[in-house]
Amino acid sequence: MQQKREVKNKDVDEFQTGTTTVGLVTDRGVILAADRRASMGRLTASKYAKKIYKLDDRIGFTIAGSVGDAQRIVRVMRSQLKLHRLETKELSIKGAGTLLANILHNHKMMPFFNQFVMGGIETDGSGILYDLDPAGGLMKHEKFTATGSGSQVAYGVLEDAWEDGLEHEEGRDLAVRTVQSAMERDTASGDGIMVAEITEDGFEILEEHEVEKRLE
Repeated sequence: MQQKREVKNKDVDEFQTGTTTVGLVTDRGVILAADRRASMGRLTASKYAKKIYKLDDRIGFTIAGSVGDAQRIVRVMRSQLKLHRLETKELSIKGAGTLLANILHNHKMMPFFNQFVMGGIETDGSGILYDLDPAGGLMKHEKFTATGSGSQVAYGVLEDAWEDGLEHEEGRDLAVRTVQSAMERDTASGDGIMVAEITEDGFEILEEHEVEKRLE
């Protein structure tokens, strides 16, 4: 993940995303995971970057790309989802994904330089994932997905290990192992792993000692 800098149209091709974020579906919900490194060019700007955010008790997302853009999106989405809850009292993950897609698409001439993985519990109780690109493209995933510069390595691990009916506890281990594998090969990813789970019980961030235990 990179700190935002001023970008003109001719510079867009030079803007690169450095991070690894993953999302996977389990028998109880969704697991989101990401590394903790924020980079600015060749400099590691932070070793404690937050790349997973709670949007709602049943919805969260990961961010890859510009820090400033992502933080603005978090503020907008939280306020919009809160208003939607007050008006309708029910919101699907697809509805939240469509809302974010529309926001991104409306700014495509001056885009937010981010990729997002949104996950949560649908109205029928099942876990689901969507990923979104800077232009507002919305893609549904019923198994797993990954974004960022370490995503190629992450996909290799997920393709090999994910299976139908994946137990939630095993999903935690797989998410940690996936990001760790990407960190070992992608120099832009590193400095620890953040893991969040979304189930019928709500949104929860795993304690650092739990993540470290799964790395042993």
